[in-house]
Amino acid sequence: MADSALSRAVRWDTVVGALLIVVLLLSFGFVDGFGNALNLSFLIGNTLPIALIALPMTMLVVSGEIDLSVASTAGLSGAVMGALWNAGLTIEAIIPLCLLLGVVCGLVNGLLVTRLGLPSLAVTIGTLAAYRGIAQIVLGSDAVTDFPAQYLDFAAGRIGDTFVPYAFLPFLVLLAIAVVALHATPFGRSLFAVGASEEAARFAGIRVKRQKLVLFVLTGLMASLTGVFWALHYASARYDNAGGLELSVVAAVLLGGIDFDGGKGTLGGAIAGVFLLGALQNVMSLVNVSAQSQIVVTGVLLVISVLGPRVARQISVARAGRRAASTPTPTP
Repeated sequence: MADSALSRAVRWDTVVGALLIVVLLLSFGFVDGFGNALNLSFLIGNTLPIALIALPMTMLVVSGEIDLSVASTAGLSGAVMGALWNAGLTIEAIIPLCLLLGVVCGLVNGLLVTRLGLPSLAVTIGTLAAYRGIAQIVLGSDAVTDFPAQYLDFAAGRIGDTFVPYAFLPFLVLLAIAVVALHATPFGRSLFAVGASEEAARFAGIRVKRQKLVLFVLTGLMASLTGVFWALHYASARYDNAGGLELSVVAAVLLGGIDFDGGKGTLGGAIAGVFLLGALQNVMSLVNVSAQSQIVVTGVLLVISVLGPRVARQISVARAGRRAASTPTPTP
């Protein structure tokens, strides 16, 4: 039983969760201004764009694929939102159109990967550039800032005097849906099977291509929702919104223990990685670390996130091997 408890303790997602708690405790104790309600609401609000995209990205990486075009999809969604607002459409009409645009962007990625057999890494690097270029064509260098006040207040405001942003509540609903879908449904279990061995999953009757296509569409949808949220949260729709966000999303998801090769990880670990990264960025801002240095830290965390789970698994495998070797062989 002690060995089993130790094996759970060295699971990488458990390590990341514990590290998040340690970082928060140290930050509350030693970083001036970290614990006030306004800063905590900023921390959560600034982390929500990463967390929103991390929900479908986790499922996508579990299945053995990746989407690096998410930030460009978010930027394109924001640019279209600004252009349509300038054209006189209501915000209630614009948001569904932006979400539909995200579905189309995800569908393009998914069809190129599942129907033409192209690698998702190469495809989404290409669409990363294409979607960002289209966003610049749509809106140019303009910045649209005069969105309705009630939407700006919802995206950037907080509940009373608490540190909880209004937008955090619908995120919790989406998180609950994603956790159930990935860890408590046949669909989620099949994603782990696909990531572990696509060929074996196909022989087991899993419709691999259709599932991956659905995941790319969901990722595009959430990226476009993030683009809408970004424009309202920061009260600015620009073609370069969410620039570089894909690095933060991938770093956070892998930091949370999602295996880049697919088939392993938990959504809880991924979200712990998201908020660990968000907390570290917030602390670095409070202590006046430059934006360039923050990018370096994110890159280092990305390397650690790839190495860390493998080291944890090697420790578990080594312990299992020692237990097997020390178990006496029963005599006939």
